[in-house]
Amino acid sequence: MRAKHTRHELPAFPVYSSAFLSDTELVIGGGGGQAKSGIKNKLRLYQTEDGTKLTLLDELELAPGEDAPMSMAAARDSSRIICGVNSSEDKLKKGVNENCRVVDVANQKLRSLSAQGTLPTDNIETLIEDYQRVTVVSPDASLAAVAGTHDVSVLTFPGLASLAPPMHYDDEVYDATFSDTTLAIATTAKVYLYDLPPTASSPTSVKTKGKGKAKASSTALQLQRTIDVPTLLGETSAGSIRAARFSTTDPSLLYIAVNTTPARSKNKRTVPRQSFLVSWNTTSGEKGAVDKVKKLGDRALTCCDVSLDGRLIAFGFSDCSVSLLDAATLKPLVTILKAHEFPSTTLTFNPKATLLVSGSADNSVRLISVPAGGKGGISWTTIILIIITLLAAVVAFLTKRA
Repeated sequence: MRAKHTRHELPAFPVYSSAFLSDTELVIGGGGGQAKSGIKNKLRLYQTEDGTKLTLLDELELAPGEDAPMSMAAARDSSRIICGVNSSEDKLKKGVNENCRVVDVANQKLRSLSAQGTLPTDNIETLIEDYQRVTVVSPDASLAAVAGTHDVSVLTFPGLASLAPPMHYDDEVYDATFSDTTLAIATTAKVYLYDLPPTASSPTSVKTKGKGKAKASSTALQLQRTIDVPTLLGETSAGSIRAARFSTTDPSLLYIAVNTTPARSKNKRTVPRQSFLVSWNTTSGEKGAVDKVKKLGDRALTCCDVSLDGRLIAFGFSDCSVSLLDAATLKPLVTILKAHEFPSTTLTFNPKATLLVSGSADNSVRLISVPAGGKGGISWTTIILIIITLLAAVVAFLTKRA
């Protein structure tokens, strides 16, 4: 599969998060962070056209001292964005961090709606260092899961009321993903799968005044099972889970990306750090089982996304490359070797999966056009295999006649 791709420079605007509201409306978050660099932190609304053009429609400048939007997700039906933005250092030192933000997009304008604190505030030093690194919404956009380094909150959306008590993990949290009935939390060592309550969209929890925190429901989410790295890779190498995403069309499939850390040896050549993708079938047996394993390459994974039609998975890597895989076969389809000067920090497909956007802290985004194809369509990998099979049959027939 060949794909056109176009780089767009965004001067003085390091990019950290992105989300499509429609096939042509793209929101990007970035800026200089809390460092006094003079680079302002903003949310920007862009219009994409022909898979190559990028037009700025509006921007929302964040308050002085606030952090850059480090993670983001879109609720397309309501044209809203939920993102992670730390409050100013002055507020953090007072134990206040309204890190979870909801932004409305209407008439090509960005408007702040609400803010909520979800990260622990009992330790000031930890509060200053922590940030909302994970932001995801459920398929029906009634729930959101947001996470800092070690703590995850599950909230109603857009109300931001707590669905359950916050969950703390000793290992670092790197990703979260919803199916219709399950929430998966990916830490460096394990993936935790939780049942969602049947009344998740209308919990009894309510907001409280004060530091912007919602009153938590007293009922914790029920843990289904855990999946760890040795189970995924057969204990062949130490590894760190970097991402986890449910298939958007088959909720029994969970894609888990792992960066390995090979053991050092004086007698053997050092093996480079590698990355793998595991397709995990959650309904196989009592605990689930590995369906497929695909080596992604001799470099670490930095970010990923799964297309809404379930056909494609996109990856960004530490060597600044971007790759697309066929989700059904895990076969590589497209690789862009030098997408950015720095590794990708965010990847997002538009709803029709005709466009992939990669953003980087090098002040750029790259628009990558991919062939359109809906659910149940034939992949280019399948078409190529059919052509090869037909050619082989023709050659065999001609050889026999000769």
